[in-house]
Amino acid sequence: MPGVIVVGAQWGDEGKGKVVDLLARDADIVVRFGGGNNAGHTLLVGEERTVLHLIPAGVLHQGKICVIANGVVIDPEVLIAELTALRQRGYLTDDACLKISDEAHVILPYHKAIDLARERLRGKGEIGTTGRGIGPTYEDKMARTGIRVVDLLDEAVFREKLERNLEEKNIYLRSILKEPAMEFAAIFDAYRGYADRLRRYVTDTALYLHQAIDAGRRILFEGAQGTMLDVDHGTYPYVTSSNTVAGAVCAGAGVGPGGFEAVVGICKAYTTRVGNGPFPTEERGAIGERLRETGDEFGATTGRPRRCGWFDAVLVRRAARLNGLTGIALTKLDVLTGLDPLRICVAYRARGERFERVPASTRLLEEVVPEYEELPGWTPPLTAARRLEDLPANARRYVARLEELAATPFTMISVGAEREETIILG
Repeated sequence: MPGVIVVGAQWGDEGKGKVVDLLARDADIVVRFGGGNNAGHTLLVGEERTVLHLIPAGVLHQGKICVIANGVVIDPEVLIAELTALRQRGYLTDDACLKISDEAHVILPYHKAIDLARERLRGKGEIGTTGRGIGPTYEDKMARTGIRVVDLLDEAVFREKLERNLEEKNIYLRSILKEPAMEFAAIFDAYRGYADRLRRYVTDTALYLHQAIDAGRRILFEGAQGTMLDVDHGTYPYVTSSNTVAGAVCAGAGVGPGGFEAVVGICKAYTTRVGNGPFPTEERGAIGERLRETGDEFGATTGRPRRCGWFDAVLVRRAARLNGLTGIALTKLDVLTGLDPLRICVAYRARGERFERVPASTRLLEEVVPEYEELPGWTPPLTAARRLEDLPANARRYVARLEELAATPFTMISVGAEREETIILG
C-alpha cells in the first residue's frame, strides 16, 4: 500500500472519519492534505466519541504518524486545543507522531471576521460557510499575501507580514464590511504563543513523505469535505474554497501522482448537504426529518442540521469519474431500516431534457426534477451484520443497485456508528 487516498463522494459528511480510522489499522502514516477546521470527522470507538477538525483520523491508533500537510489551512488556536484534548486522553503523547508542514498557511482573526461579515452582507444569497475563515485564508494564499507556518515561527518575518496585512485588512473591514478594526498587539502576542507551542512539530512534510514512500511505508491520505464541494467541480459557488478531489493530493501533500495504488470514495446510502445550494433529491418533509434524526445528521463542526434526501446516483457517478475511484465505502446503510419504499435518483429532467450528468449551471441544477427508481425496504436491524450474506435480501438488493449505478465496486459497508459495525468486502 504505497498510498491510498480517501475522499468524499457527495457533499461531505459521508463518514470519512470512520473509514479512515478503519483503514489506518494497516497504515504507518495518515496525512490530511486539504481544507481546514471547517471539516469535522466523528469517530465512535466503544463509548468514546471523538470529533477531529485538523488532526487526521488515524490518531486513535497508537504509533501512527499523523501529518498535516501543506494544503491544509491551520487555525493554531483550534489545533492546539485539539492536540491538548487528545494528549489528555493518552493520544499523541510522543511528539514524533505529529508532523505539521512548514508550508501550510495560517488562519488569522481577520480571516474569520471577513468570513462572517461577508455572509451577513449576502443576506438571502449567503453561501452557508462555517465562518471559520477558510475562504479568506485561501484567498490570501492565491494573492501571495498569506502567512505560512514557517513565517509564524520567525518573529521578525511574522511581525512584518502581520503589520502589512493588518493595515490592508483593517481598511477593508472598516470601509467595506463596516466591521471594527483589529489590534496588532493582541494578534501578535497570541500567535507568538501559538508558534512556541507548535514549533516542535513543524517540518518539511513533503520531504518526509517522499522518504517514507522510498522506504516502503504505507500511507493513507485523508481528504476533507466532499467532491461536490470542490471549488472547480462542485456546485459552484456553493462550495468550499479548495480542491477536494483526489487529484488535490499531489499539490496538497507534495507527492507525485505515481505514489498511489487506490482511491476510496465514501458515500452515504442516502444524500446530505450542509449550507445552501442546489440539492435535487432533498426531502423537506417527514422522510427528510426521519433521515436527519435517525442518522444524527447534525454538523460535527457547527451543529447545523444537515439537509437530507435520497441517494443521488448522478452525483456519485460524477465523483467516481473525477476521482478515478477504485472502490466505494458505503456508510449509514442502517439508517434506512424501516423506510419503504426506498428511492434512488438515476437521472434528472429539466427544460424538456433528460440528464445523466450534473449540469454546470447552478440555476439549471436548481430546476431539475429527479427521476427515481423505487426498491422495497427492510425492517430487520443491520448492526450485527459482518458479511454481505447477513443483510436482509432487500438490503442486499439495494446495495447491489447502488453499486451498479455508481459503476464502482463497493469495498466496505458501514451498518452502524461503531468501528466494528462494518462489512469488509475487499
